[in-house]
Amino acid sequence: MIPAEAKKELAAVVGPKGYLDRDEDLALYEYDGGVDMARPEMVVFPRTTEEVAAIARITARHQLPIVGRGAGTGLSGGAIAWRGGVVISFARMNRILEIDLDNERAVVEPGVVNLDISLAVDADGYFYAPDPSSQRACTIGGNVAENAGGPHTLAYGVTTNHVLGLECVLADGTVFTTGGKEPDLPGYDLTGLLVGSEGTMALVTKVIVRLMRKPEAVKTLLAVYDDPEDCGRTVADITARAITPVAIEMMDGVLLKMVEEATHAGYPTDAAAVLLIEVEGLREAVEEQAEQIRQACLACGAREVRLARSAEERELLWKGRKNAFGAIGRVSPSFVVQDGMVPRAKIPATLRFIRRVSEKYGLLISNIFHAGDGNMHPIILFNKRRPGELEKALRAGEEILEYCVAQGGSITGEHGVGVEKLGLMRVQFSEDSLECMVRLRRLFDPEERLNPGKLYPSEPERREAPQAASGAASRLH
Repeated sequence: MIPAEAKKELAAVVGPKGYLDRDEDLALYEYDGGVDMARPEMVVFPRTTEEVAAIARITARHQLPIVGRGAGTGLSGGAIAWRGGVVISFARMNRILEIDLDNERAVVEPGVVNLDISLAVDADGYFYAPDPSSQRACTIGGNVAENAGGPHTLAYGVTTNHVLGLECVLADGTVFTTGGKEPDLPGYDLTGLLVGSEGTMALVTKVIVRLMRKPEAVKTLLAVYDDPEDCGRTVADITARAITPVAIEMMDGVLLKMVEEATHAGYPTDAAAVLLIEVEGLREAVEEQAEQIRQACLACGAREVRLARSAEERELLWKGRKNAFGAIGRVSPSFVVQDGMVPRAKIPATLRFIRRVSEKYGLLISNIFHAGDGNMHPIILFNKRRPGELEKALRAGEEILEYCVAQGGSITGEHGVGVEKLGLMRVQFSEDSLECMVRLRRLFDPEERLNPGKLYPSEPERREAPQAASGAASRLH
């Protein structure tokens, strides 16, 4: 419980309208886009770095856990208050502080919505490259915490490739900076260390991001298949032709029907799968690459390859892809989205394994993923009102992620570990590697008050056999 004195001190920092502590209000902050839930005891809304530092000092005096939170769109429980305490929402720190087009940089607060950066510089011919599917809602602070990716990061890279510097607050209230506008600064790459640390080392209060010029030409192709495994072979063929599209997205037939009913984007509802492929660059090169990609798709079994004929048609296709998760509600009241990575050559075998898992557990599993870099997103549909279905869905997800690791991949490509994948960290890493993570984290936060219970299992959990799925089910409350 938060002492009354601590609440009074926190309220004095953010003002009477800068915090929430009633149960009905706190209920809105007990979940993110995943299935785990935990309610904070207080939510505060700072407006400045100084206020964040003051909040950290107060929580340090009272030994309270603190959790940074962006838009709450994460999919692994990373932004929930797993051990109670105080949630620091960055919703009011949402300003673009500087746009420096001469040096292709911008300085933003953590509550800035991802898409708003690109909108701010669009008229000048620039954009911000990392584009999670939730980019209309997710914030830069959350992207930094999870090292978010997105469809177009196949060519451009993930968040860490576009963050040049940070302003941060430690758990004791110390304010420090890393990196800067200048490239290749001397010293340790603390920016790279903090991006993807899931809020367990510091609270980010400013971000310096890289801006990029918009390409001269863009072409978007939709390849239609009668066999999902042909999509995996196509990705390998495109790679063999030395072509790197900016995006290669795959959706299977189950999801296509849901997406088309919701968005009317023009997807074929009778297909077993589609690849959404985009190339960009100089006009002549794009024309040539688009033709080579068309040939690769047909050679690998595509029954049809469509080319978006206008910017409007291209935008509609991407609208369908980026609103896919929202369309699932038409078919299933609940679902779990997994996030395993496999080498591109292993995509067909992984799709076969996912199908076997679906049959084993009697659950419908649909596939949508970043095919270009092997980031699989199997969507496990279930009805949580039916006894045992949540547990089955979580066990199915665990088996899929273990298979991904066995194929030389990872338990997460962009969603993060959070609390969802704690048990699976021992499948991915050795005990010595996990211990190094613990020791490194404690250099920044000796008392482990920043987002506790996330990213790596505690020592008792590491001594036990992995029970990620059943453990996650039992933790829901």
